[in-house]
Amino acid sequence: MTKRQKFVISSLLLVSGFFLIQFVDFDLRYQAIAGLTALSLVLTFWALREELGKDATLLALILPSFFTAGVGLFWFLLPTTLFIRIPILILYALGVYALFLTSNIYTVATDRTIALLRAAHAVGFLLTLVASFLLFDTVLSLRADFWVNGISAALISLPLLLQGFWSTELERSLSREVIYLSAGLALIVGQFATILSFWPVTVPVGALALTTVLYVGLGLGQAKLQQRLFDKTIRQYLLVGLIVFVTMFLTARWGG
Repeated sequence: MTKRQKFVISSLLLVSGFFLIQFVDFDLRYQAIAGLTALSLVLTFWALREELGKDATLLALILPSFFTAGVGLFWFLLPTTLFIRIPILILYALGVYALFLTSNIYTVATDRTIALLRAAHAVGFLLTLVASFLLFDTVLSLRADFWVNGISAALISLPLLLQGFWSTELERSLSREVIYLSAGLALIVGQFATILSFWPVTVPVGALALTTVLYVGLGLGQAKLQQRLFDKTIRQYLLVGLIVFVTMFLTARWGG
């Protein structure tokens, strides 16, 4: 069986799983999502096992499983209407298939040059932000204590950052710089989540703010690892961050 066939089969199984969990009792929703996330991890390993080793290539398993968890948790926040859920199923199918291809390119590129690597980086970066937004949105929607938000956001960010920075270097071992960058930025995201717990913003705006912090940190960190951290690059990322946070400040429900 070819890899592409494995990717198609894995995508169809995961989409079928999403279709079936809508019939699961609402009280068992978290168990169902955990099971689906575990299934995505197993299927990704099955599809990529020829290229995986007992080394940093295992980080290629992170993004498909986090994307599945993010969509799954967001799934139960949606209205129970087919007009909304069917498009989400289609977008998930396209997204997870693209991630299988992206993860495959990453693992292969650890040993040889791949022409599609730049496209894989773009897809991986975009879907990292999508997954993080959905997960941050879920965490903030729980209205938990500030320390729970902070720890949860940091724990969500750390694997995504490790995978994002590893995909830039694509070595079979993690460099000390990647580990330090990932840990430091995850801590910053967690601190912002803690601050947002006291900020009068809506859940989607708060999730967007945290995703923006991740976007700026991941983008600048990848540029640094590529030795392309120019002044123009810094200004571009910081400008996006500034726009989002000014908008967040202006839309906050002060005095509410």
